[in-house]
Amino acid sequence: MSDDGQPTAGLGYRRGPVLLRGQQIPKTTSDQRLLSGGDGADWLHGDPWRVMRIQSEFVEGFGALAEVGSAVSVFGSARVPADHPDYAVGIAVGRRLAEAGYAVITGGGPGIMEAANQGAKLAGGLSVGLGIELPFEQGMNQYVDLGVNFRYFFARKTMFMKYSEGFVVLPGGFGTFDELFEALTLVQTHKVIGFPIVLVGRAYWQGLMDWVSSAVHERGMVGHADIELIKVVDTAEEAVQAVLARGAELRAEEERAAAETALAQQSPESA
Repeated sequence: MSDDGQPTAGLGYRRGPVLLRGQQIPKTTSDQRLLSGGDGADWLHGDPWRVMRIQSEFVEGFGALAEVGSAVSVFGSARVPADHPDYAVGIAVGRRLAEAGYAVITGGGPGIMEAANQGAKLAGGLSVGLGIELPFEQGMNQYVDLGVNFRYFFARKTMFMKYSEGFVVLPGGFGTFDELFEALTLVQTHKVIGFPIVLVGRAYWQGLMDWVSSAVHERGMVGHADIELIKVVDTAEEAVQAVLARGAELRAEEERAAAETALAQQSPESA
């Protein structure tokens, strides 16, 4: 990447299946064009075609990820260098998840994402990257075995949520916060099963947790059960143990519900 934040010619810019370099790199992204207001009736000509592209992203994503199996998404900053302690934690998280039998899904970029993909690959697990079209796109990191590039954030988010059985969140910025709160909202509203959401690094996340537990909770904006959706740990080992423990709880709940349903169907009242 160049010093001004633009992609270098060697790396190029991904727009769906298309690779662009040099002067062909656009000044705006597909998301930006979609969300712009437009002039007059221009949307009549442009937006219907965008719907087709959006549909194709969902089809391609579902097709590519359908056989991934049990997977956990790892979120974190793209700005963390390889010599940073958080990078080492990312490798350990990816490795331990793979050793536990999970595929590891990240955003496919550098930093924490690269670290988690590297850890999964080192352990012989499936390393998945879900890339996104950005003006400063850097391409998939070298440790991704299965990569899918998206134009639209919402299509990409759907893939994270649909194919993950848990979310491990390392320190990050706005993009990481967005993914974290997306997952929390879906679990809180029961749009997805109560998958584990684990924050790694108490020193980084404690300020957020203190604010949620005090200002947000005291004003009645969230309940105590909502806060308990989040597990905060310090190490990769603790993070993976939290994922495994919650997974065991969910399987036990499913088995109990199935047994209760079978028993109800056998009762005289149901005859």
